[in-house]
Amino acid sequence: MEFKQPKAIFLDMDGTILNHQNRVSLHTKEIIDQLRNKGMYVFIATGRSVDEIEGIVPKGFQVDGVITSNGMAGYVGLGKEVIFEHTLSRELVEIIIEKARENKVYYELFPYNSDRISLRQDQSFMEEEIRDPKPEDVGINEWLSRKQAMKDEIVWKNYVVGEAFSKFYFFARTQEHINKWKEELDQLKNTTDFSTSTSSLHNVEVMVADVNKATGIQELLDHFGLSAEGIMAIGDSNNDIPMLNFVPFAVAMKNAPDHIKELADDVTEFTCDEDGVYWYLKKKFS
Repeated sequence: MEFKQPKAIFLDMDGTILNHQNRVSLHTKEIIDQLRNKGMYVFIATGRSVDEIEGIVPKGFQVDGVITSNGMAGYVGLGKEVIFEHTLSRELVEIIIEKARENKVYYELFPYNSDRISLRQDQSFMEEEIRDPKPEDVGINEWLSRKQAMKDEIVWKNYVVGEAFSKFYFFARTQEHINKWKEELDQLKNTTDFSTSTSSLHNVEVMVADVNKATGIQELLDHFGLSAEGIMAIGDSNNDIPMLNFVPFAVAMKNAPDHIKELADDVTEFTCDEDGVYWYLKKKFS
């Protein structure tokens, strides 16, 4: 299936428009500007929170809207106007933090409208999870993000504050540790309703039940009065699977694992570190 000019394009961030140093290139900004000037809608669909985006995109970067936290929230532009926000219950948040502490799993809780938080009593075991040297199989972008979070971005609290939360992010330095934690979460799902998503072999995120990037896309399309026909998406990891299955034309990054490429209608010629999205969109639509 070919799109001469799709109505809308949805772009993942990490491993897609973000390189492994967690930056969006000027080339990517330029091609997005060109496509929007031609009348296409360009959206971001990311696992990151809206507050994380501004610091990793070039000055003047603009899109028509963003889906954040794997479908938990949607906004016009880069967060100027809220379209929808789903919220984890306070009860679930406190249950999961207690279990994370028992399992000594690194976590970040993302409230809406304020900085991510972790509890001060858990800081020591979280620091242990990101001690140097970096484990060989942990991606450099994820490692740098955790280092940055611990240094500047987490607000350490004595207890949970707030009532509206977009997601949990969990990380472990070994796959064995995170896989054990995923099993704990799966057991908890037997008594409490929520969903999980992964974007690497070392993380898992918790969202409201039945929420993912595909549900976020539908909510954004409804808001903008667009149909699901004639749209495309580009992604690279497991949290992109609902999105890639939903759109009529799915593109996987060259750096995506094989099982993601198998879902796609096309694969970029270059990786995220080689401006793969820029070159793909330039060749196809410029």
